Amino acid sequence: MLVLLALAIGAIALLATMKAAAAWFTIVPPGILFFGAFVSLSFGWFDKKAGD
Repeated sequence: MLVLLALAIGAIALLATMKAAAAWFTIVPPGILFFGAFVSLSFGWFDKKAGD
């Protein structure tokens, strides 16, 4: 999850350097977080085995 947070912060920095409109700041970072979490949970990357 920290990787997704780092990507979202990087996207904010990139949007700020591009002087993007405010709408992009409300769409892109949450989209990275929610879509990334959905994909990673779907692939089972956060599943912990019983003996770990």
